[in-house]
Amino acid sequence: MAARRPLAKGATPDVDSPKSTPPISAVPAPNPPETVSTTRKQPPVEKPSDIRRRTWVILSFWLIVVCLGLPIWWETTTIYRANLPLTEMLEWSDGKACRPVFPLRISIQANALHEQEAQNLLRLTQHALDDLNDFSGHHLRLQLSPPTVEHAPREDGGTALTIRLIPGEATTSTLDPYAPILDITYPPNSIPSPTSSSSSLATYVASQLRSTFAEEQAIISYLLSSDSVPSDHRPQGLTPEAAESLSKRTTRSLKYAPTYHLTFSLFTSGPLPSSWDIEAAIDEYMKPVLDVLSPIHNFTIDTQVQLYATPGVQNQVLTKEDLSSFINAAEWPLSPSIGGAPTINFIVFVGNQTILTAPMENTETETYHTSQSWLIPQWGTVYLLPLPADTTQVSAETLKQPLLTFTSHLLSLTGTPQSGSLPLRLSTLARIRSADLLLRASSTLGSLARLALALPSISIPERVADGVSKTMTHLRQACDNLGGADGLAHARVAEAEAERAFFEKSMVGQLYFPDEHKIAVYIPLLGPIGIPLLMGLLNEVKAWRKRKRERAEKEAKKKE
Repeated sequence: MAARRPLAKGATPDVDSPKSTPPISAVPAPNPPETVSTTRKQPPVEKPSDIRRRTWVILSFWLIVVCLGLPIWWETTTIYRANLPLTEMLEWSDGKACRPVFPLRISIQANALHEQEAQNLLRLTQHALDDLNDFSGHHLRLQLSPPTVEHAPREDGGTALTIRLIPGEATTSTLDPYAPILDITYPPNSIPSPTSSSSSLATYVASQLRSTFAEEQAIISYLLSSDSVPSDHRPQGLTPEAAESLSKRTTRSLKYAPTYHLTFSLFTSGPLPSSWDIEAAIDEYMKPVLDVLSPIHNFTIDTQVQLYATPGVQNQVLTKEDLSSFINAAEWPLSPSIGGAPTINFIVFVGNQTILTAPMENTETETYHTSQSWLIPQWGTVYLLPLPADTTQVSAETLKQPLLTFTSHLLSLTGTPQSGSLPLRLSTLARIRSADLLLRASSTLGSLARLALALPSISIPERVADGVSKTMTHLRQACDNLGGADGLAHARVAEAEAERAFFEKSMVGQLYFPDEHKIAVYIPLLGPIGIPLLMGLLNEVKAWRKRKRERAEKEAKKKE
């Protein structure tokens, strides 16, 4: 460390800085302040080539956006809506495009009468029938059949019923249980004369025809009254009691389907019986009815056996409240719908239970009816079959009564009328199904039209338009042939096409994408791009207007 030199006498030490501060008199005086310029410095004047280049750049961006971007955006985001005949669709839905008319041809065989007498009787019967008919859509048209050998009915697929007039001692009527034939006997003195204006025989025949088709008319009346058919086309006179009964029947029956899957199940609480002759029993007792129903429905059949199956209720006597919980759905392997076809379950449970029903009338002691089966609406039937404990196999003869019960319940589940012979009931079922399908297809068209009007942003593919066109074509053909087999075929196709068009997948997906969602998607994407383009265009327009104004001022000065 360097040694400090001793301070001279009278000197002041330097504390703040290692260097000594010069005396105040030695600090030079500041220079006089300079004059600051207040004029803002302007940028250099743009060259005309630079202005043109910037203008072309901005125009190029906007040309790309307008001529290329917007068309591509419009083409890729526009919702395609095929043209639908909305007015005609609403007319079908409102019942204005088709007036349901069911023309039924009734053939009269009068081999014992002369042709003139038969024609006169037919004329009087037609007048009496028209007077009794209060439903203009249900036409019964009589026609005289030529004489046949041994009173056999002529084969005519378009005839709904054949009336055979047979001479006898009294006026009676008998409906054939196996053919659509109504036999009416009459005394010879009941034949009307050519000059008579009325006849008791004609009135009797008309009343029998009316009672034969009364249930069909009531069902069709109920279908039309529950649909949006104009009031002048609806039948009158349907009582509230009849409407309630038909409503219960409609609720019990299954919705129409071209194919039903029948599942026959044998359940037993023990190890026996372990097999059953269900195939032979179906072929013998149920197959004839399935064959008769084949023009209306197709059927697929499946069978199964389940041992050690415990029911939901194990009481010896089952009450009405026990029936709803008897089926053990958690453990019993009941087949679901296969291939989209509704399943009808027929269950045979081996057990000694009985079903307690209403008490018997006119008995001194309290006695109740018992039953072995019950029908579950829109599901199937359960039959309780008592068997000896050592039965190992259930024979086809033992299954006769269960299969007959299943057949009867199958007719109820498919909506078959309950009165009349089986052929008449099945022909009536075909006409009822035709009317039902026609009304359902028309209602679906109306729903689709109202949906297209209510949601302008919904997509309507070309497949929907094709389905609507096919539906309306088949609806027209079904409406023109409501009384025949062709009417059912066209109504079936129309209903299927209408359902397919209404539930189009690509159309339903647009229901959940409103316009607010589109705005929320476009703003974050287009905002950062659109604002610079818009501001650049505005600035360029302002600069152009400024240059134009300056040129105008220069021109004005030159003129001055």
